Amino acid sequence: MQTPTISPTGPLTSPTSPTSPTSPTYLAAELRLPTNWVDYTLLGIYFVAVLGIGFAARRSVKTSLDFFLSGRSLPAWVTGLAFISANLAATEILGMAANSAQYGAYTVHWYWIGAIPAMVFLGLVMMPFYYGSKVRSVPEFLLLRFDKWAHLLSSILFAFAAILIAGVNLYALAIVVEALLGWPEWVAIVVAGFFVLAYITLGGLSSAIYNEVLQFFVILAALIPITVLALKKVGGWDGLTDTLTKSHGDDFVTAWGGTGIGDANPLGANWLTIVLGLGFVLSFGYWTTNFAEVQRALSAKNLSAAQRTPLIAAFPKIFIVFLVMIPGLAAAALVPGFGTSESGYQYNDAIPYLMQGLLPNGVLGIAVTGLLAAFMAGMAANVSSFNTVFTTDIWAKYVVKDREDSYYVGFGRLITAIGVLASIGTAFLASSFSNIMSYLQTLFSFFNVPMFVVFIIGMFWKRASMKSGFWGLLAGTTAAMVNYFVLYKQDIVSIPSDQGANFVSAIAGFVAGAVVMVAVTLFTAPKPTEELQGLVYGTRSPGMTEPPAKGDDAWYRKPALLGWGAVVLAAACYIPFSF
Repeated sequence: MQTPTISPTGPLTSPTSPTSPTSPTYLAAELRLPTNWVDYTLLGIYFVAVLGIGFAARRSVKTSLDFFLSGRSLPAWVTGLAFISANLAATEILGMAANSAQYGAYTVHWYWIGAIPAMVFLGLVMMPFYYGSKVRSVPEFLLLRFDKWAHLLSSILFAFAAILIAGVNLYALAIVVEALLGWPEWVAIVVAGFFVLAYITLGGLSSAIYNEVLQFFVILAALIPITVLALKKVGGWDGLTDTLTKSHGDDFVTAWGGTGIGDANPLGANWLTIVLGLGFVLSFGYWTTNFAEVQRALSAKNLSAAQRTPLIAAFPKIFIVFLVMIPGLAAAALVPGFGTSESGYQYNDAIPYLMQGLLPNGVLGIAVTGLLAAFMAGMAANVSSFNTVFTTDIWAKYVVKDREDSYYVGFGRLITAIGVLASIGTAFLASSFSNIMSYLQTLFSFFNVPMFVVFIIGMFWKRASMKSGFWGLLAGTTAAMVNYFVLYKQDIVSIPSDQGANFVSAIAGFVAGAVVMVAVTLFTAPKPTEELQGLVYGTRSPGMTEPPAKGDDAWYRKPALLGWGAVVLAAACYIPFSF
């Protein structure tokens, strides 16, 4: 999943739009872009490049390790850019710009406290366990640390979540392309699904990763002109903040204003729930256990490169917030009441509104291509992780065992096709939710947070028993679902917003999973100590003692320096937004 994100919860219906008032992802009808042959030529060049990378990567696929983990052969800079690109889906671009249009500078929390610390923790603490144990997936680590029941449950939950999230990306792509270019939804879904299916089936994970590197630069090429021109339009940063302060109040352009305990704010969350719910539980749950991200690090050529993968990704992550926040703020400044029914625009219209008004043809084509690239990156990340988990963790371990390696490569290609078709089916499930980004956030609280608590306790507590992994994961998932669907949706507990409810669901899932793990451990047998080497903090496996490759011992490549450097830089970025 992409970075955990929350979409607007206010009035989102445009009076000029004929679409459903319960579907905020539909864009205002007047946002059709004036594209011409230049823009479509650029779009065509991109699609040709995507398929070309797939055909080129196919030559390197000889074994299942090549198909599912790129033969663990990729350099850190490639896996690092793929790591951030897999997260930078267009649902995040549109959703975070929308958040900024409604909530203002609060958006920075999803990056500087809701991503960077967890990414650094993954690189410095967890990757030695993942990579050193030579697992092919995150669920496989639970098989080694706990037992087959924890492994099977986590595999099923992850595979299910990956298809749902891939479907969200497809659905969002379809409605945006329909609004901006006039393509029917089904055409957009089929075209995007075909290209993702083609290049992953051809070249496996290598194809997905190299396309994600390309997509990263295409996305930047789309966002930078929008941001620069929007900032110029509103009179620079000073003009932007002055306008928003007058129309929305001082807190709108600060990170912490109005977040005191007991204070009311649009987020429906105070500083404590932001720090604990977003900064710890949701953030660490997403970044450290989401295989769609971790898979990129596992494909690195050695342990040092695997550790540096999320650390390299952390640096662009710190600054990408400006490329999504400033357009949202600019839209709020340019259109009085932007996002309300009176304005004629929804919050989700921020990026398309600026594209339509500021970009000339050619640049417009790059922007459209960037949005499509972002959607495809998000979908491909989930499809490629789904085919790995389903093939290696479910099919090969519980259904068809001990077949020749070529069989599993072939099955991996088949399940990729099935996964894309299933994503197309679940794409329309997202349409039943009134807020597509809250739907994503809800999925993260259900699936990632419970898995994180099982991982963190299993890694740092040797006594945690084999049975505790399964029951902790089940209890955490159940508690998060009960809090959201029963306590919140049935108004048994009053929570101001969907966003606040997701924070609380995440905390409930974390606490329930931890309590049940401790309780079960007290009454069941621990795993033998000799089987925990390299799986629990304080132990080591042969894979964790791998010496740095030539050049990796340079001071500027030290994981600790990169990690703490990212944390300090993110903290420094808070300073101008805190006063």
